[in-house]
Amino acid sequence: MSGRLVHIGSAVVDYVYRIDALPAPGTEKTASSFARVAGGGFNMMVAASRTGMTVVFGGQLGSGPNGDFLRSAFAAEGIETLTPPSPHMDSGNCVAMISSDAERTFVSWPGAESILTLDMMAPVSVAPGDWAFTSGYTLSYPGSRDALTDWIEALPAQTPFVFDPTPVISDIPRPILSRLLSRTTWLSCNATEAAEIAGPGDVESLAARLLADHCPRAAGVVIRSAAKGCHVRLADGTAQTIAGFKVKAVDTNGAGDSHIGAFVSALARGVPPFEAARYANAAAAISVTRHGGSSAPTDAEIQTFLSQAAATGAPGQNQKAHQTA
Repeated sequence: MSGRLVHIGSAVVDYVYRIDALPAPGTEKTASSFARVAGGGFNMMVAASRTGMTVVFGGQLGSGPNGDFLRSAFAAEGIETLTPPSPHMDSGNCVAMISSDAERTFVSWPGAESILTLDMMAPVSVAPGDWAFTSGYTLSYPGSRDALTDWIEALPAQTPFVFDPTPVISDIPRPILSRLLSRTTWLSCNATEAAEIAGPGDVESLAARLLADHCPRAAGVVIRSAAKGCHVRLADGTAQTIAGFKVKAVDTNGAGDSHIGAFVSALARGVPPFEAARYANAAAAISVTRHGGSSAPTDAEIQTFLSQAAATGAPGQNQKAHQTA
């Protein structure tokens, strides 16, 4: 694999509390465990890196203890940071509360990752074969969205651009969102985010409208449905709903990031899209059996998982396919 993943997103420090259930308003809970971990865009970068892709980071890290913590985490995963630290502020953080049903609730505080200018991104360049990625989080920040959108629109035409709108999609101004979607090569989102863009409907109709009305240059869209798998539609009208894998989830934090990172990594090494989506389903399934947002598996772990699934006839083998004329 020659191309890199150039990630222009936001990384933060996650403060993760495990609790049996969210506290009622005005009450308090004692967590059963606590961890301080790298989070945000770091999780997607780890997923791509562990599955064989060279990853570089072109966003902003802070100059305080959070930024130092993130730089150490990046170095441990072999992820190079292309931009110098912000001299003005530290990186932000996110409080993540993981309940006993493996669901999560977040409260975040933005820091250096929320400020980007074209001058800050001057050290970031793309080469032939590279892939570019950003998420809705960075576009939701008033201090970064305009420069980031300008930078993405200036990408070479041959550079694939992958976009994950994330749950904060409603915080992205519609003109900015429209500009990003018009440059998107691959859109990966969940059904709620897809409906925020294209209006209500089932995943099949949403995917068709996303391509027809919002992502004119896209090669395809992926609508993730957690444990159910994902629906993939290509620009030629071919579509498949690819089943997920049945596993015992202990922590769903980072599952979407694991899916996107593995999917991009597979595409970058020439794996066909529907096969790449099944590979990504496997990566996400493995990740939810582990604690922590950066719980993405390696390529070897995914291949072993898929081999075992094939041997047992796991649901991930079954696909519903159709083509629209």
